[in-house]
Amino acid sequence: MPSDYILTLSCEDRPGIVSAVTTELAGIGANIAESNQFWDHATNRFFMRIAMQTQKGTQRDDVERALKPAIERFDMRTSITTTAQKPRVIVMVSKFDHAMRYLLYQIQVGWLEAEVVAIVSNHEDSRRFAEQEGIPYYYWPVNKENKAEQEEKLLGLVQESGADLVVLARYMQVLSDKLSRRLYGKVINIHHSFLPAFKGAKPYHQAHERGVKLIGATAHYVTPDLDEGPIIDQETERVSHAMSVDDFVATGRDIESRVLGRAVRLHLERRVMLNAHKTVVFQQ
Repeated sequence: MPSDYILTLSCEDRPGIVSAVTTELAGIGANIAESNQFWDHATNRFFMRIAMQTQKGTQRDDVERALKPAIERFDMRTSITTTAQKPRVIVMVSKFDHAMRYLLYQIQVGWLEAEVVAIVSNHEDSRRFAEQEGIPYYYWPVNKENKAEQEEKLLGLVQESGADLVVLARYMQVLSDKLSRRLYGKVINIHHSFLPAFKGAKPYHQAHERGVKLIGATAHYVTPDLDEGPIIDQETERVSHAMSVDDFVATGRDIESRVLGRAVRLHLERRVMLNAHKTVVFQQ
């Protein structure tokens, strides 16, 4: 069977990048199934994503060797991943598990290509659901005294399970600066607000008090700066003065689930590229 790979690259923009890359790929008989590119005029950075199908027996190293001249010529940052293996995901959750359940359902029906290798929580609430799904469940309560210890456990679990991504599906704990840096670009959080407004706890209550007419949710990468990581996806929905805080929360649950699901899919399909404090998102 042929092998499928996804190439992502970034470098300083100048003429000849696309030609150099596609010529080398053609040389090993790769067929380009999808190509996206973007030039950030402000930073003069060029971003590209290529999904390709290669000839039978082509290995990842073969693709890397073929691209080496172009990589060195343009000083590219590249990543080559295979689509033959499902990405492995760790989901972290507290008491509200709607976003987690949505992710698992989308995996079940095939919309998300991923394998959840563990569920980590600081509460026991979701254990029964995890056991029903046959997913290992780790109950790690967090307080000031054991926070560092629990985060070391998480790092160990990431390494042991080979997880490609950690998803904070309404995990109501702030990760330390140290952990955020070590897993930079590999942790996605869903914040129940349309950032940058209403950061921190109880954003729906803040929004209700301010009488907003739109509420939303934001999926972003986790950084040491609380709720300020590069944004992957957002969505809003109209609300009114006649709605209660509970109505806001119920509306938000649906938005959160959809936004997180899209963000996780975009990340796993290598459609999100970091661009300083922003992201380049190549939609299908």
